[in-house]
Amino acid sequence: MRPLALAEDSSMTSISSSQEAVSGTRSGRISLASRFQPASLLWLALAAVLVVLVVAPISQLVITSFTHPDTGAFTLQNYVEAYGRPRHVAALFNTLKMGAATVVLSLIFAVPVAWACARTDMPGRTFARLAMLGAFITPPYLGAVGWILLAGPNAGWINRIWIELTGATEPLVNIFTFWGLVLVMASNTFFLIFVFTTTAFEMINSEMEDAANILGAGTWKTAAKITFPLIMPAILGGALLTFLISIALFGVPALLSIPARYPVVVMQLSEFFGFPLRVEVAAAYSIPLLLITVALLGLQRLILSRRGYTAVSGKGGERRMVKLGKWRWPMFAYVLLVAAITLFLPFFVLIMAAFSKVWTSGFALSNLTLRNFGYVLFEHSTSQKALIASISLGAASATIGILLALGVAYIVQRKLLPGAGVLAFLCLAPFVIPGIVLAIGFYAAYALPPVALYGTYTLLALAFITRFLPIAFSASASGIRSIHPEMEEAVRILGGGRLTAVRRVVAPLLQRTLAGGWLLIFVPAAQELSTAIFLVGPTTRVVSVVLLDMSEEGRLELLAALGTVLLVIIVAVVALGIRIMGRDFMLRREL
Repeated sequence: MRPLALAEDSSMTSISSSQEAVSGTRSGRISLASRFQPASLLWLALAAVLVVLVVAPISQLVITSFTHPDTGAFTLQNYVEAYGRPRHVAALFNTLKMGAATVVLSLIFAVPVAWACARTDMPGRTFARLAMLGAFITPPYLGAVGWILLAGPNAGWINRIWIELTGATEPLVNIFTFWGLVLVMASNTFFLIFVFTTTAFEMINSEMEDAANILGAGTWKTAAKITFPLIMPAILGGALLTFLISIALFGVPALLSIPARYPVVVMQLSEFFGFPLRVEVAAAYSIPLLLITVALLGLQRLILSRRGYTAVSGKGGERRMVKLGKWRWPMFAYVLLVAAITLFLPFFVLIMAAFSKVWTSGFALSNLTLRNFGYVLFEHSTSQKALIASISLGAASATIGILLALGVAYIVQRKLLPGAGVLAFLCLAPFVIPGIVLAIGFYAAYALPPVALYGTYTLLALAFITRFLPIAFSASASGIRSIHPEMEEAVRILGGGRLTAVRRVVAPLLQRTLAGGWLLIFVPAAQELSTAIFLVGPTTRVVSVVLLDMSEEGRLELLAALGTVLLVIIVAVVALGIRIMGRDFMLRREL
């Protein structure tokens, strides 16, 4: 009887195990089937798009730098040719020196103004914010043209007035110098530091400042010892971005560095893209810029990891304005000085040139005309096509970039795919890639056969989307983090899928965030030059490239008119955004 009982028990156990195995297989199939829904395929498609936009161009850039142009074999000859001449090495060091000086001057411009706007009772704070926003909206090359009209050594209006008043034979100022180059660079890049530091100032409560005041510290000592050290991460982040932008900016050096006899990397790279075309050498020459960027990011993290910078805790705290007393108006005067240097003076002279028959003739009524605007808007077909192309590329890049970033941010925040952190890294990777390096990567990957996209708007759009993808991802990710998943689960309980939840819940709740991110992409994309200069073809001109061509031809009146039209369109779009979402939506955004 005992063996029979054991046999029956064994048989029952086997049947039970088989049933569990079948049940487990079925549940596994159901679980597997539930994962591979149409939405899952969309998430995988978004991941594939990131590979096309980010991984392929950068990897191709590195591969091309080590590839022989004739045989396709591995070689170091490209690096020898790129850095084998003293002037090539000098251009790299000149660029680093220019970038460092630009950061210092940008800090001098931005940090005091940000403190005055965010933490003091200075009059005209709203005016100051709008003036800083105006400096951001103005294309860098237009600012450079404005300063050429103002401070050119021979025909600049400042020097002409100075000579007429004093009878001097030498100009008072000369924009075609190293410091002139740095001034114009800083005037067009300091806005990022202003945004970062303004946001940081607004997050600091007054408890620590009150403690310093109780211990006898005055307003200025408290700011130097307490307030400014607390915002050091924001200052470093803004300074790093400013440095990266300044070393890769093309328009300002193209107008100023050659007359100043100050060679920089971007101008040397443009020579490699001349005849004969040397893409391999350009790729090798740009790799050190990429390595320097990565090294600076590592240095920034090392500095910040050694100290604590917590300024916001769970405890409530009042944020009171610092009373400047008799310093209110001197502080406002400084803000006006910064606004005049970075916006009002170059913008005023640019407008005057746009309405002038001959800009060197001054302010006489007989010299005023609307002919320049009529020519660029109705007669010059290249300008017309370039305006349409620039606005269309800006809008398309912003729209596609926001939609792509929203999808990827949703994947990352909701952890819908394994390795979602890799997708976040790919979205943020263009942040550390100078625009001109990115352009060379896209040229190496997609411009030549078999893809052969050179000279098409498609290639420009892909490069612009990639260039500004970090802005779109940061805005989308910060917005999705603020939405609790329970709201999406309610949609799914009622029978909707994830796509329905994104379309009906997430996107409507993020309208303000996404619209602000859209504008932050549209503004620089519509005026982009550093990336476009290496990717445009004979029939795919954008406004920035046409303006550069006009400057080389000496047609400054037409240049000023076309640039003014572009600026008016951008201002109109931004004004519409301010009207819909409030005046500070672009000044208080996490980048």
